[in-house]
Amino acid sequence: MKVDLTSGFAYLSRKNKFLSIPILGLICITFYFNSFAIAEGLDRGFIYSKQLSELSTDRRVIIDTRSAWKYFIGHIPDSVNLSDWRDFTEKEGVPGILIKNKTEIAKKLSALGIDKSKEIIIYGDPLDPWRIDGRIYWMLEFYGFSNLYLLDGGVDQWSQSGGAISRGKQFDTVTTSLQAEDILFNWNISADKNWIKQRLGSANLAIIDNRIEKEYKGSTPYGSPRGGHIPGAKHIDWRDFFNQQGQLKSKPELLSILNKNGIQDGMEVVVYCTGGVRSAMAYFVFKYLGFPVRNYDGSWWDWSQDLDMPIENS
Repeated sequence: MKVDLTSGFAYLSRKNKFLSIPILGLICITFYFNSFAIAEGLDRGFIYSKQLSELSTDRRVIIDTRSAWKYFIGHIPDSVNLSDWRDFTEKEGVPGILIKNKTEIAKKLSALGIDKSKEIIIYGDPLDPWRIDGRIYWMLEFYGFSNLYLLDGGVDQWSQSGGAISRGKQFDTVTTSLQAEDILFNWNISADKNWIKQRLGSANLAIIDNRIEKEYKGSTPYGSPRGGHIPGAKHIDWRDFFNQQGQLKSKPELLSILNKNGIQDGMEVVVYCTGGVRSAMAYFVFKYLGFPVRNYDGSWWDWSQDLDMPIENS
């Protein structure tokens, strides 16, 4: 049976004319705060399933950062698969460092159907231990793209919201006209070891280690030459920012985490992990909260191999 909310409201109003005022007020307040949350999400880089469903296909490109087999099993219709973040890293030297060849970058991105005229929506596996979608978000922002959004809750939330799911291999993408001159490096959101070393001990800089606690204390599960962390770095596992479903915690909860670690408004933040992947998701969180933040893409792979860089193990 179809529920007629309008008729129901009218009935209650006839029964008690005073009841209509608080009900109407409650509806308006609920609508306002829901609308405000959605608008704020868009402003801070989030997009929700309902908003995505309302975007016309010619206005957006959707990037699925999960593994190829997960994409094959089920993905958001018309999404393209970009599962290996290393496709955009230097092949020689320290792992994790972004490539800077603009011609190569433009060629790779245009083949994915990406250009600057479209909204770019990125999603991944909410329970991925490295959250590659965060890395792709930060990477594209570094390359000069500003129309970027992470899909809250990923494909799971999309499906639960009634969104359609496609299966099978990726459709043939239409190569865009993206050119090398369209790639504009945003150095304000990136840091390297020398930038950090020059600022060690600065009271206005918060260095955040987003690896697991064992790595922070010296474990090297990914083959780093030395164990430990950057001197003065505070440890916040990037997963602490998300709930068990992989969705971002509320703003009060996030700010509470930062306050416990002495991170206050006005501080500049630099985040790192092993190769700038997990920390890229932390970068997104700090950006969402309004902090000036940089991601160190070389991260511990880079810092630990340079014996001139000091370390701590406590």
